[in-house]
Amino acid sequence: MVAAETVLAVRTKFEALAPIMDERVRRHWAACEAKAIGWGGIAAVAQATGLSRTTIQVGIAALQYPSALRDTADQRHRLRRLGGGRKPLTQTDRRLQQDLAALLESTTRGDPQSPLRWTCKRSRNLADELMRLGHEVSYQTVMRLLHEMEYSLQANRKTSEGAAHPDRNAQFEYITQKVQACQKHGQPVVSVDAKKRELVGDFKQGGREWRPQGNPQKVRTHDFADKQLGHAIPYGVYDLTQNEGWVSVGIDHDTAEFAVETLRHWWYEMGGAVYPRAREMLVTADAGGSNSSRSRLWKVALQELADEIGVRIAVCHFPPGTSKWNKIEHRMFCHITQNWRSQPLVSRAVVVNLIGNTRTRTGLQIRAKVDLHSSATGIKVTDEELAAVRIKRDKFHGEWNYTILPRS
Repeated sequence: MVAAETVLAVRTKFEALAPIMDERVRRHWAACEAKAIGWGGIAAVAQATGLSRTTIQVGIAALQYPSALRDTADQRHRLRRLGGGRKPLTQTDRRLQQDLAALLESTTRGDPQSPLRWTCKRSRNLADELMRLGHEVSYQTVMRLLHEMEYSLQANRKTSEGAAHPDRNAQFEYITQKVQACQKHGQPVVSVDAKKRELVGDFKQGGREWRPQGNPQKVRTHDFADKQLGHAIPYGVYDLTQNEGWVSVGIDHDTAEFAVETLRHWWYEMGGAVYPRAREMLVTADAGGSNSSRSRLWKVALQELADEIGVRIAVCHFPPGTSKWNKIEHRMFCHITQNWRSQPLVSRAVVVNLIGNTRTRTGLQIRAKVDLHSSATGIKVTDEELAAVRIKRDKFHGEWNYTILPRS
């Protein structure tokens, strides 16, 4: 039996050298110590270092053939012999990858008998189900296998818009031609739409901004509307030619009257000065909401505005389900959202200031104002009132493309 002092000495040397030894050097060093001790050396070194007796014996066998210790070109960066070490699970468990693929395909195809049909397909859940099938596998291995099978974490992508209208692309081309014609003749072209209704108050806003570490903006836990502060309803008008916009912030409802009132504000505050000789205004809008192509009140309110400013108002609606193609969405509204990210909209004044101070590198300028007028809902337009509208419908889809003519 080896003395305790010898075991302690080996342990001390091992603890000092361990940080700088790799697996190969550690194996050969332990073999040298065992041979130096003599009888009982393997057991003593194993006790002192925690290495297995088999590892030390392999090292001793290697020391008996000095040529094996010399590095060759293919061994220079190896710690073990070619083929050494534990084999991958895909080699020792031939059904592992096949069962994993079956789990993923059954959930993708909607198999009602799949055990993960109604479960989040996390790597941990997949590992648990594989273990129920008899595989010894960890979730880290599942993640590695998923990458090898060319799977990746992906979010949903908005692509399905329902049944597309057969003249959808033709309408896009028609709108483009009308926009280019109006711009060529110096006539105003605007895009209009309503932005998402926002809660006014110290509510959480998406996004992040730079703040002192450990000092986030504190907001309410629950997003229940404040009865005193209410909502903010931004409705915008974007000038495609000048890269300028106007936003009226409503306080109650997004109605057709509110939409046309916003257009009126833009004309008197911005558009009229830029286009003093305008004879026609082209408005591009989506097919639903307050500026719907089927809204009677929208057309009646536009008639009142046309009579008031003495300008023909041509309207082109985007086909149903294509509102995101409206220029105001990705030229103005998206920049407003970015500007107030992580900023609680604590008051309507804050909403107006954040909108009005939105800037882009392309020179976008926006003016905003709170519209305190209450917009009534449920207004019915009679057939007589609709008949009084001087509407000239285009030959191509007159329900989408039409012009409101002044009555004076």
